[in-house]
Amino acid sequence: MIEFIRQVVLPQFGIDAASATISRLGNGHINHTFLVTDSVSKIVLQRINTSVFTLPDVVVNNAAKISRHLSSKRQNNQYSLHVVSPVVTSSGALSLNLDKQGFWRAIDYIDYSHTIEVVTQAQQAEVAAYAFGHFAAVLSDMPSDSIVDVIPNFLNLPLRINQLTHAVTGDPHSRLSVCQKWADFVLSQTDILLMLADFEAKLPKRICHNDTKINNMLFDKRDMSSLAIIDLDTCMSGYLMYDFGDMVRAFCSPEPEDSTALNHVYARPEIIISATNAYVKALNTIITPLEKQSLWLGIKVMALMLGTRFLTDYLNGDVYFTIVHPQHNLDRAINQLTIYQSLIKQEPQLMPLFS
Repeated sequence: MIEFIRQVVLPQFGIDAASATISRLGNGHINHTFLVTDSVSKIVLQRINTSVFTLPDVVVNNAAKISRHLSSKRQNNQYSLHVVSPVVTSSGALSLNLDKQGFWRAIDYIDYSHTIEVVTQAQQAEVAAYAFGHFAAVLSDMPSDSIVDVIPNFLNLPLRINQLTHAVTGDPHSRLSVCQKWADFVLSQTDILLMLADFEAKLPKRICHNDTKINNMLFDKRDMSSLAIIDLDTCMSGYLMYDFGDMVRAFCSPEPEDSTALNHVYARPEIIISATNAYVKALNTIITPLEKQSLWLGIKVMALMLGTRFLTDYLNGDVYFTIVHPQHNLDRAINQLTIYQSLIKQEPQLMPLFS
């Protein structure tokens, strides 16, 4: 693929292919991402997974629209982070559609950027949570219907549980016997669905990031301050509780999301407290009292939802998430469901934080 990029893709973006160096970047589950460096510039080049993002033009148009909004705010000193902007092709297009050879787009590379995969201290959670909250606050005056949903029902727990039910019933790859107890556990969580429906009926819709993992916030390697929010592909209308919940779900465990060291997989209360205080502070007067109350539910829902998605993909033969070994999605599912169980155990102590 590297030589194809050099010979076919880079010339379309005005990059000197002869002098360019190309290396893989990040460890995302969905798209293929590369860092391209030539004698004068650096860009991030992506081949978008069109099996997941079936409307890739919508993805790049949404991202461009959000980038313009954030850039305008930054020019007016209302947004303190760097803005990741699209790099257009030589013909001025936001993307390059090569049909069977892929759908490509390029974005700015931000110097001094650094990512981490696991939060190791409360200060990291505080910095990142404030950045994600600031991102949401600055987008709060952008109408939620001004961008198009790129993956309808992306964050829909009832749908995800229904998909698991179908996978359990069909058991197309005869894997259910390996994970029966975890499937039974997920399908027993009916109370959370009722609570979720009640909140969603009352909460305002906002433009949300929808993938607030720690590695989607760039730290400045010089002082480990916040530098930029990246990966705008799943930005859609939604509820703050999902953005916050996914963020804290990803922050709170001391282990990676595919770790099998389950005795070390738990929701660290000090991380949850630091992230909550910073996120609410960043949103200041924008977040409503009911939205604040919903944040605790959001953490539980997102841990359960991701665990359900991993488990469903395992049962269906690993058709969605990239895996590196046959049990990978099952390991991920058990990891996330273990975090969910840890959250439930700590609910009496942590839930008052959100009142």
